[in-house]
Amino acid sequence: MKAVIFSIAAIILLTGCQSAVQDAYFGMWEKLGVEKRDILVDRVEDAQDSQKDAQEQFSSALEEFSALINFKGGELEEVYNNLNDQFLASQTSAASVTDRINKVESVAQSLFREWETELTQISNVNLRRDSQRKLTETQRKYDSLLRSMRKVESSMPPVLTALQDNVLYLKHNLNANAIGALQGELGEIKGDVSSLIKEMNAAIKQSDEFIKTIRG
Repeated sequence: MKAVIFSIAAIILLTGCQSAVQDAYFGMWEKLGVEKRDILVDRVEDAQDSQKDAQEQFSSALEEFSALINFKGGELEEVYNNLNDQFLASQTSAASVTDRINKVESVAQSLFREWETELTQISNVNLRRDSQRKLTETQRKYDSLLRSMRKVESSMPPVLTALQDNVLYLKHNLNANAIGALQGELGEIKGDVSSLIKEMNAAIKQSDEFIKTIRG
């Protein structure tokens, strides 16, 4: 029982420390004249860019896989190497998307904590109420954006898994029969990539709308 209580306390302490470190970091930038709002906008734009890059990369991987299925002859090992390179590049793109989303979340959390604290410092009831309304609306739009971005993030691993399965299968069976066995996979991967790109487009559009809200 004591061990459980200690573990819970450690988690709370760690979370608190992380929040304090985040706030101190962004506070340092504010002292240099860079507001949290500006950092948030920059990071949302970075997240957009990473998703656009991922769109291109996953599309490129799909093209390479399609080329494999339509293989008519030549050096099959070279085709495997190209597909493997596309898979590895897709992994890197997916990791970048996750990293950018995490960075968006960290500055947003710090911004909203600061906003909540500063509300208590506004003595004018009408001004405080209006600021609270603005905070609530901004948080609502942010939560929607974050869900959209996290949905994109969760849609990438299945595509990566399918690509990896096919890359490894091809590696173990560098012959024409392997290509025949993989032909049935093309339609499913194509559908997954298409859905992923659609979700990315939705998240990118939401990002534009959120940025307009922040810049107000």
